[in-house]
Amino acid sequence: MSRSFERYQRRKLISSYFSVVLSIGLVLFLLGILGLLVINTKKLANHFKEQVAVTVFLKDNAKEVEVTQLQKSLAMAPYTKTARFISKEEAAEQHSKEIGENFLEFLGHNPLQNSIEVHLKANYVESDSIRVIADKLAGKDYIAEVAYDQPLVSLLNENVKRISLWILIASSAFTLIAVLLINSSIRLSIYSKRFIIKTMQMVGATKSFIRRPFIMKSVQLGILGAVIALLSIGGLLYYLSGKYPQLGLFDDLPVIGMLFAAIFLGGIVITWISTYIATQRFLNLRTDDLYY
Repeated sequence: MSRSFERYQRRKLISSYFSVVLSIGLVLFLLGILGLLVINTKKLANHFKEQVAVTVFLKDNAKEVEVTQLQKSLAMAPYTKTARFISKEEAAEQHSKEIGENFLEFLGHNPLQNSIEVHLKANYVESDSIRVIADKLAGKDYIAEVAYDQPLVSLLNENVKRISLWILIASSAFTLIAVLLINSSIRLSIYSKRFIIKTMQMVGATKSFIRRPFIMKSVQLGILGAVIALLSIGGLLYYLSGKYPQLGLFDDLPVIGMLFAAIFLGGIVITWISTYIATQRFLNLRTDDLYY
């Protein structure tokens, strides 16, 4: 009979520990995913910004040496990511593919101009910066026009700022929720041992002596939950990196390492603080209050 009761107690204890580890691991996993989203928000924003093109249209009488020098100077400029020369023939071919018919046959000549398509670095994709660059280029005699999508640039920057703000708010809110959830799991786990805590206190054990094993066990569970979360995040990163290599998820390994370290330490610190507060609460309760 006593063995059956011991096995029951052991299963109950293991089930309690398992639920705590699972809840800690799940919360830390979701917190890590949100952290990855925060880290990669700027990278994604920069990716979209660098898709905006500034097109420099050249006059028909532009000399070849002038065009070559312009392309080289643009390619070496600090604000340029890529600079590609597009001949009027190539532009006509692209336009024909887009409209689905050969417009040259209808017009009898090619009205398009030679151009250089410039993609700027993300830091320079701002309305004021692009305007300064465009005005500087437009001042050259052999350049007919400098064109770019001004409304798109403004809209892109506004949306990036708006999304970054909401992600920051969501991150703060979710961090608070994560702490509360882990604290709740730890508190429920210790609640089942409240009579043991009070019994130890009644036989003369000090508060620090009573707290120590509970804190050590909770920290161990926090470490286990953090390891599970980190392995899950690592597996997800590996999968996404293999399927979408263009995202460059492993390009910032030091930053990812710092995130992993923060998650691991978070699992330890949160469980330590939650256990300390929970045990302190039951230590300060009167015996009669333990039944409520």
